[in-house]
Amino acid sequence: MSSRLGSIKRRFLGNAARRSRLAKGLARYQEPTGFGRVLALLQGSLGGQAATLTVLIFLVLVTLTATLLMLPLAGASGEATNAADAVFTAVSAICVTGLTTLNMATQWSPFGQTVIFIAMQVGGIGVMTLATLLAVIASKRLGLSVRKMMAGDVDPSRLHDREGLEGHGMRLSDVKGLLKTVFISVLSIELVLAAIIIPRLYFAGLDLTQALWQGGYLAVSAFTNTGFVPLVDGLSPFASDPIMVFTIGIGVFLGSIGFPVIYAISRAIRTAAKRRQGRTWDHARLGLHAKLTLVTTTILLVAGALAIGVLEWGNEKTLGGQPGEIRPMSALFTSMMARSGGFNTVDTSEFGGATLLVLDMLMFVGGGSASTAGGIKVTTLAILFLAAFAESRGDQDIVAYERRIPSDAVRLAVSVVLWGASIVAIATVAILRITDEPLERVLFDVVSAFATCGLSAGLTSPDLPDSAKYVLAATMLLGRVGTVTLATALSGTHRQTVYRRAKERPIVG
Repeated sequence: MSSRLGSIKRRFLGNAARRSRLAKGLARYQEPTGFGRVLALLQGSLGGQAATLTVLIFLVLVTLTATLLMLPLAGASGEATNAADAVFTAVSAICVTGLTTLNMATQWSPFGQTVIFIAMQVGGIGVMTLATLLAVIASKRLGLSVRKMMAGDVDPSRLHDREGLEGHGMRLSDVKGLLKTVFISVLSIELVLAAIIIPRLYFAGLDLTQALWQGGYLAVSAFTNTGFVPLVDGLSPFASDPIMVFTIGIGVFLGSIGFPVIYAISRAIRTAAKRRQGRTWDHARLGLHAKLTLVTTTILLVAGALAIGVLEWGNEKTLGGQPGEIRPMSALFTSMMARSGGFNTVDTSEFGGATLLVLDMLMFVGGGSASTAGGIKVTTLAILFLAAFAESRGDQDIVAYERRIPSDAVRLAVSVVLWGASIVAIATVAILRITDEPLERVLFDVVSAFATCGLSAGLTSPDLPDSAKYVLAATMLLGRVGTVTLATALSGTHRQTVYRRAKERPIVG
């Protein structure tokens, strides 16, 4: 009897010890340390809102970058840069937009170019993503609070939900793999781009030092979708060079589809390889977000290229002035750049009104979610089209690739479009009131600023009034921070009710 009691006692104590170790391990997993603790404390002081922290960090980085650019050391002439131009350039770099009121090749000293280079890289990787990487480096592990912060930055719709997060495009279990993807893809893609661009610049007449610096600068500018060009003549001399054009175009494309899509593709490739080796029975598949992003991006890219080619084929100031075999490449490149790249091999200000309107629509849509691109994002457009298609067929559910899209995703998509359209409308009216520029040019540059694209119809110049520069800078910041994140940051709290009002349907249409 005593031996049996002893066995039960030992079993109970063993289970208790295991529970104690499990509890301690879970506490260590949830409790952030080092830099992660600093982020968690700062987020807590701001009401627990990761969105508010994102906005605050953006403002701090813009202020720091603008201050450095205003130093006489940053100017090529040794003189201090005008505050409005410095703020505009800082916002454009941090928000990876590419619009500029100054000549990027001649205005800045090596110190100023370095500041802009770092700002582009930080803005391209993502402010919260970079902060999370620093937290991981400092604490050697990824706590639960940091995972939630990162997941909320990648998928802002998580900020609106308290329950049912398992159906979201970004799961907490994916955060660690996504961080590895960000780190590896940034280094590998930019190095490959630089390795191709540098020889082209060297053979074009630049000395080795200039080719190395400007090639690396262009590689970062392409992958981050910034669009800054350090070359005095821009990319016009390379308009007929398919290697340069397609290298930059592919870099912009990879940056615009988003890190979650790159992570999904790499995970599918690894799963397929393991299945071929007999190491797993899992099937390689892409999630709904990745499929919608890739398909919608391809459709818009091809449709935009066809529209630009048809509309500008006979314009001697743009495509019409190029050899016939180069025009399709230029049309495709322009369509890709309108998605958020901002580079151009032809003068955008010489496009016809119909072409500018097509580019307005492409820029407003932008690229993929959680990418270096701006705009309302391609998945937002895809969800709205799927909702309209389901409504036209009388379907109760919105279905894509055998997956049901919840109704709250449609509400969020509508909110994003309305917020974006409101920002563009207010900024356009403000600049029209400040300047005497035509609506066509003002609307194009405002949409380009909101979508963090960087293409310009000629509005942004040193002669632009300072007040208009600040309006465009605010538009870039709002477009980069994101309408969903901004709305969540301003709301501060999530309203939850325990009752529902009586239903009454208004007349629609």
